[in-house]
Amino acid sequence: MTEHTTRVDVGIVGGGPAGLMTALLLKRRGISAAVIETRTKDTIHHTQRAGILEAATVDMLVDAEVGSRVLTAGHEHEGTVLSFDGEAHRIDFQALVGRSVWLYPQNEVFFDLANAWEREGGEIHWAVTDTEVHGVETASPRISFTDAHAAQRSIEADLIIGTDGSRSMCRKLIPEAVRTDHFISYPFAWFGILCEAPPTAPELIYANSELGFALISQRNETVQRMYFQCDPDTDVQSWSEDAIFDHIQAVLGTEGGVQLKRGPIIEKTVLPFRSYVCDPLSHGRLVLAGDAGHTVPPTGAKGLNLAFADVRALIPRVEEFITELRENRTADPAKGSEGPESKEPGAAVETPEALRRYSRTALDRVWKAQNFSYWATNLLHRQPEENPFTHQRRRGEFEAITGSVYGQAYFADSYTGWSD
Repeated sequence: MTEHTTRVDVGIVGGGPAGLMTALLLKRRGISAAVIETRTKDTIHHTQRAGILEAATVDMLVDAEVGSRVLTAGHEHEGTVLSFDGEAHRIDFQALVGRSVWLYPQNEVFFDLANAWEREGGEIHWAVTDTEVHGVETASPRISFTDAHAAQRSIEADLIIGTDGSRSMCRKLIPEAVRTDHFISYPFAWFGILCEAPPTAPELIYANSELGFALISQRNETVQRMYFQCDPDTDVQSWSEDAIFDHIQAVLGTEGGVQLKRGPIIEKTVLPFRSYVCDPLSHGRLVLAGDAGHTVPPTGAKGLNLAFADVRALIPRVEEFITELRENRTADPAKGSEGPESKEPGAAVETPEALRRYSRTALDRVWKAQNFSYWATNLLHRQPEENPFTHQRRRGEFEAITGSVYGQAYFADSYTGWSD
């Protein structure tokens, strides 16, 4: 069977938001890219995902000219509410740090980016199978796959970018002797629901009580997203609608506080809690971005925002690397894609310094995000077999954060996103 081969500067494995934003921004800088994705476009678009965007993420979408839906359909939140044992405190982001966040679901971010990439004629292959990445330790890496029409295809590139999610195949191409996997799991999960009801509150509510954690969020004017803390092995069918709403209301408090807007539940799921970091994020002619390189628990709303921060750090380093390659080819075409040093075809090459710098820069922010997510998770959740001392100690920590402008500013600065 004939294999169809495409030649580009950068091959991207993973067509989620991180991969598509990378492709678009590279194209803006005159760097060609091709994207492959194992899922269909429709599947990704209709998979409900979290939806809090930092200001820098919104700026990226606007600057990339993917459409204005994030501004017209998204909802600006100038603060959020922290509640402990029914006592609520609003954290005013604008007053504290002069920034907001936007409520705009990740699947809609994906839809905007995918449409923008396709409008510009960008190469993308949905629903691929049999994906393999070859030669990342050489100057001639390549992606092979079977497309949705059962045709054998190959993408030859100077660089491979892995944005293929938390079960990344690209990550495994970094040898274990080179790669350090940092990982923890948490002894609880989130029971998440979507329900057909108007918003309970104009901004998110993060609540903690002796019953554990609950989060009140929204998707739009008619659909709410809610979560409560549960055991990772919880069977979603064991909870009735009334039991779910009664439990969340109990965490919020039943007297004089927020009253839930209830409605038919259209989705129930259990979301495990894990933290992971791959170090380094670059090896040879391969780099990782987004969930392929790191995951955080959702408490701090850092997942997609951290992926886009990776992209901001990555784009100038890829441009630097590709520019150097082009200059070397112009100076001495015989060197081909080998870079400054001449090597035999297929010979191993070192990781370019520009890509090493990307890894160091991205990981600095990743660890800040891991720290905030870990801290917020432990502040807001009840630990298994917790005793009264632990709960009261957490109350003291909660009051130290909400009762001080400096504590509130730390939360606001971390939640809305640090400058690059």
